[in-house]
Amino acid sequence: MTDDAATILIVDDEQQNRRLLEALLIPEGYVTLCAASGEEALRSIAATPPDLILLDVMMPMMDGYAVASILKADPKTSNIPIIMVSAQIDHGARLAGLEAGAEEFLTKPVDRAELWLRVRNLLRLKAYGDLLQNHRSILEQQVLERTADLQRFRTAMDFTADAIFLVSRATMRILEVNATASSMLGYTRSEFLGMGPADFSAGTGPQLASIFDAVHASDRAPQLREMRVRRKDGSDLPVESRRHAQRIGDDWVTVTVLRDTSEREESEMRLQRQSHYDLLTGLPNRTLFYETLDKALATAKDQGGDVAVLSINLDRFKNVNDTFGHDNGNALLVQVSSRLLQCVLVRDIVGHLGGDEFALVLAVKDAEDGPAEVAASIRQCLRAPFVVGDNEVTITASIGISIYPIDAIDSESLIRFADTAMYRAKREGRDTLRFFTADMNAEVLNRIETETALRKALENDEFVLHYQPKVESNTSRIIGVEALLRWQRPGRATVSPAEFIPILEETGLILDVGRWVVATACTQIAAWARSEVGLLPVSVNVSARQLSESDLLDDVVQAIEGNGISAHLLELELTESSLMANTERTNAALHGLREIGVKISIDDFGTGYSSLAYLSRLPVDKLKIDIALVREITTNEDDAVIARAIIQMAHSLKLEVIAEGVETTDQLTYLRRNGCDQIQGYHFSPPLPVKELEALVQANREHAFA
Repeated sequence: MTDDAATILIVDDEQQNRRLLEALLIPEGYVTLCAASGEEALRSIAATPPDLILLDVMMPMMDGYAVASILKADPKTSNIPIIMVSAQIDHGARLAGLEAGAEEFLTKPVDRAELWLRVRNLLRLKAYGDLLQNHRSILEQQVLERTADLQRFRTAMDFTADAIFLVSRATMRILEVNATASSMLGYTRSEFLGMGPADFSAGTGPQLASIFDAVHASDRAPQLREMRVRRKDGSDLPVESRRHAQRIGDDWVTVTVLRDTSEREESEMRLQRQSHYDLLTGLPNRTLFYETLDKALATAKDQGGDVAVLSINLDRFKNVNDTFGHDNGNALLVQVSSRLLQCVLVRDIVGHLGGDEFALVLAVKDAEDGPAEVAASIRQCLRAPFVVGDNEVTITASIGISIYPIDAIDSESLIRFADTAMYRAKREGRDTLRFFTADMNAEVLNRIETETALRKALENDEFVLHYQPKVESNTSRIIGVEALLRWQRPGRATVSPAEFIPILEETGLILDVGRWVVATACTQIAAWARSEVGLLPVSVNVSARQLSESDLLDDVVQAIEGNGISAHLLELELTESSLMANTERTNAALHGLREIGVKISIDDFGTGYSSLAYLSRLPVDKLKIDIALVREITTNEDDAVIARAIIQMAHSLKLEVIAEGVETTDQLTYLRRNGCDQIQGYHFSPPLPVKELEALVQANREHAFA
């Protein structure tokens, strides 16, 4: 038999796997047979024994391990080499395959070059095994007298990627090696022939002799062992070792095959590191952080003491990514991780849990002062400017703290409670710290319940729109309405928008809900146009996430065209902060909306950072004076001056002005006197359901009120 004319049986219950292996083997000159199950494979082998078997591990009824065990137990088939093929990569699976009798193990998906190499090597080793079995007298002369046949064998073995050694049990000396053995360990062939296996392996001569005797006495397939051997230069090399023996005259010759596993070992170490350490910062990732915390808690339980968990979240980190780009954001995270390490002791653990989330594990004596001091040190350390690209960036952090065993005794709860405290710190002003308290947990549970209900609210038609009139300042005539989202939660009173809209924003549900609001408002505009109400402009609030993350222009066009209404009847209200973020995308969306006729209004104007230059670049039609200014407009001279300046500035830019939150006659009088164009607020009407709003519009047409 020659390897290029060999017959190979492919056993796999998946047809596509069999076809793939055939496609890889046939071009190399091999003859292939196929079996779709272990039972079919055994019948095929009984009828026509192949030269080699590619055997899938996971098959129904009879798996690959069972098939291999049956074949190796039968003297007629025990010498057929088997290569196990499996998607399993763990060491246990490899050992199980070799324990069942397989000579090799390949991992799916199969690498073409590796498949050819393993098949070729095993066929050559089988050829040599057949030669040993069928021609012992010839082989004895080859080994002892180094005949030309042995030289031909050496030449064949020189092409294998594994190191091969023939060792005499009588002398425990090496009889022959291949070229790979020399290149692997650094010894010449001549040097090897004067050595024994004990000269480069871990065991002593007697220990190795005992191992060889066990190999000679065993009728099992070669056993896989992991070991280390010494190179000539003194360095260690990890290898896999397989040994089998053949009786030749009065002596036993042991064939030892060594495979270099250094690349695999390095790969496993890389995978180990990748699975436990964050690739960006080099800090422990979430998995390792949890494991380390579990160990710290076990130590604290045995030896006493407290453990503090700190959850650290960078404030407004998204602004850094949006402004300077993702790469600079990553550079900032690396610098932050370095500063955090400077703030803790060597025994403390700093982890990067993802994004701008960091966490610490501290072994502390004082449950309050110790963590608070570290948190204060971190806040102080982070306040120094960071250099990101060509820019200096100042960033702060919100920190939450939970304590073992005061708050919880398990790692998952401690981390969750620290996160809860951190979010409280963020809501209460950022750049601060909070310790976990029981009321925070109740608040979080309520929030989770609310979030879960919100995720079902849209599909269950629980949202409705109410409409608050906008009136002309001088005539008190209703000239439009603002659509305001309301949630009619089953079994509950109407939920305040201040409670559920921030959750929609944070979870991203605002994208779908915002799209629904635009579509519903346009449907209502169309319905009013067909009724006695007639043409009534409607304004809709658009969130920053809608502007930056959704295709707002497409959503608006679809809603307008789908309802057959004029675009000038729809007005979008956006906050100053949302207009400032993601400027390129924002400008493109706003100009596209302006081109189709949609009106644009800046909501909550007067408390942000707008400038004349900024306003002049944006396609804006109207400014809405922030309710905080209107509320104090008759009692606070500063607010009055600011409101008056906004009106004058807007008019100089040919923009309309509307004041929201007008509740008193005095506020109305001041705004009228200073030329405010439109008014909105409870002085005229609260937001109303559709039917009530329609009745108010009809009444207003008959007699506009003052």
